[in-house]
Amino acid sequence: MTAEQLAELFEGRTRFVEQLALVEDPLGRARELARELNDADKRDVLGAHPAIGAKASSARSAAEQGTDDDPAVLVELAELNRAYEEKFGFRFVVFVNGRERRELVPLLRERLERTRDEELETGVDELVQIAVSRWHSS
Repeated sequence: MTAEQLAELFEGRTRFVEQLALVEDPLGRARELARELNDADKRDVLGAHPAIGAKASSARSAAEQGTDDDPAVLVELAELNRAYEEKFGFRFVVFVNGRERRELVPLLRERLERTRDEELETGVDELVQIAVSRWHSS
């Protein structure tokens, strides 16, 4: 799999994507390799992904983020995303998997109660889930 293909799945060409492009079965090994990333590289890969409820950076991402455009939900998601980034220093990433945006509000609130280390690992794992799902659906 090329770096370009992986960049599409991961929403950007980060050092992590470059590393994955060099190994056999990059998506099969992505979780393992993601755990070995340093803090800065984990934040970088999370930062490439669009914020939940924000304008998507790709057509694929827009389709995945659901159709719930209730202004109150979008405002609440924006506030929670801001609080999350202020607390943890990186973007909230979740495998939406067809859920409406309103369903993500309680999840984001719950994850705001966790530790930074838990969230960094969870966010990267969620990002890998998204990429694997994108690959299987393409």
